[in-house]
Amino acid sequence: MITAGDFRNGMTFEEDGNVMQIIEFQHVKPGKGAAFVRTKVKNVITGSVVEKTYNPSAKFPTAFVERKDMEFTYADGELYHFMDQETYEDVPVNANDIGDSFKFVKENMVCKVLSYKGKVFGVEPPNFVELQVTATEPGFAGNTATNATKPATLETGAEIRVPLFINEGEMIRIDTRTGEYMERVK
Repeated sequence: MITAGDFRNGMTFEEDGNVMQIIEFQHVKPGKGAAFVRTKVKNVITGSVVEKTYNPSAKFPTAFVERKDMEFTYADGELYHFMDQETYEDVPVNANDIGDSFKFVKENMVCKVLSYKGKVFGVEPPNFVELQVTATEPGFAGNTATNATKPATLETGAEIRVPLFINEGEMIRIDTRTGEYMERVK
């Protein structure tokens, strides 16, 4: 059991038969009245996000979310197939359960598949991936002194902004949480 006073970002708990994950929390102690915990929580099964307030002494059972490393094998229409690296079992995941950051994942990359009591509700790609730039405008000498960027298409089809000195065919590292260019890969 966890109390609302112990809430931290990313924690999961059960409430009214639903599994909730804390996105943001704030302990509030007004000058008058009792303290409370203001939170933004996400229902991990449905994906809906709501703002709620809790009494700091409210208790909830902890929900154990399984995070398992699985290899992305291929996409088949609305289904994305992952292979369990221990049992070699194929686990299909619906496109609705795949996050927006999945656009940086290519075949054979290892991702974390999130499930609760056997039901898959999400996929976390690696925090950093190395991808090849397949299309971008050529850079021009002398215009690299500023933080100017240009659009670039990656081998997965995703589009991001890269510095002007990046050319087609180069490998770059991307932060999948923010979708930002990090550095060139040698």
